[in-house]
Amino acid sequence: MDFSSILTAPNIEIFLKLFTALVLGMLLGIERAIVGKTAGMRTYGLVTRGSALFVIIGVTAGGGFDSERGSLESLRFTTQIITGIGFLGAGLIFFQGGKMSGVTTAAGIWVAAGVGMAIGYGYYVLAFFTTILALLIFTLLWHIENGLKKFVHHDEASHQKDPNTDA
Repeated sequence: MDFSSILTAPNIEIFLKLFTALVLGMLLGIERAIVGKTAGMRTYGLVTRGSALFVIIGVTAGGGFDSERGSLESLRFTTQIITGIGFLGAGLIFFQGGKMSGVTTAAGIWVAAGVGMAIGYGYYVLAFFTTILALLIFTLLWHIENGLKKFVHHDEASHQKDPNTDA
């Protein structure tokens, strides 16, 4: 096989899509890895890259974006990605001591699959914007949520009646 036959314009576009999906997924996984969650950069990178790959396969196997069959095949692949990621996410959610854990990571994996699918379909701006929003949710909203929890719990504690007094 001649190496130059691999480096055709369509193949380079596919390689760039897969690389971009991997990088965006790894960016999503950085925060999860930093906070010590089980799904980190590798998991998120694989989910985005795999989702992009399956979209590309569906479109290519169906004859490309310009064919009706290509559009239908890619949609069929897309629905299966969503279902598969649902099972993966469900496996990340568990109960421990009456408290549910892993929901944010599972939701993040779901979003990562969406980012990968967007890249696979060529919606780069949508994928980048979604990645930025997800990172803001993982980081900025985490701080806001914790601040609200502290405020509410502090406020509740100041209004509770002391059982040792006769008031």
